[in-house]
Amino acid sequence: MKSFSVPNPAVKRLSLYLRRLEQLAEEGTKTVSSRQLAESLRLSDAQVRKDLTYFGQFGRPGVGYEVRPLVEELRRILGTDRVRSVVLIGVGDLGRALLRYRGFPNRGFEIVAAFDIAQDKIGRDVGAVRIRHLDELGDALVEYDLDMAIMAVPPHAAQEVADRLCEAGIGGILNFAPTTLNTPRKVAVFSVDLAASMEQLSFQVHTRK
Repeated sequence: MKSFSVPNPAVKRLSLYLRRLEQLAEEGTKTVSSRQLAESLRLSDAQVRKDLTYFGQFGRPGVGYEVRPLVEELRRILGTDRVRSVVLIGVGDLGRALLRYRGFPNRGFEIVAAFDIAQDKIGRDVGAVRIRHLDELGDALVEYDLDMAIMAVPPHAAQEVADRLCEAGIGGILNFAPTTLNTPRKVAVFSVDLAASMEQLSFQVHTRK
């Protein structure tokens, strides 16, 4: 299975399936049908079966999906069956909140290094992470064998920071800056625009009145 052969919406829905399956596992559920999984997520059972088929054959006729084995398989597919070290660039309000967020380790991620350029932040600790100057980024990537980064920087600085990350050999960037990044094809970029998400929510609320 090649990642480029799988539609992005199907990959995104894997996280939905994983969350729901983890809940079922905690509840003691042994097996679940595609219909049951679909209904709990407001999807069609055909969509669930099609999405999972991109990654292999997991279900059994008349039985459905075995919950715990499928949880383990989806974690393997998503690369979260082990803890992945992540670097954070930008320790403003959002960056500090991300450093203090306790949910990352449970999902297989750990922010092990944080960087900024503001001298009044360098050397300070946020949680268990000490803030370092951005000029030390290359050393940290080697030190921690990092290949993923979170960018929580202002829009005007985003492209320059992305360039430095790419030059340092980072493989994937989670971008919180509301701007489009120009990066090499080999570098995966996922952008989270909080304001745009609120606009979409506002539209849904507005049109349902």
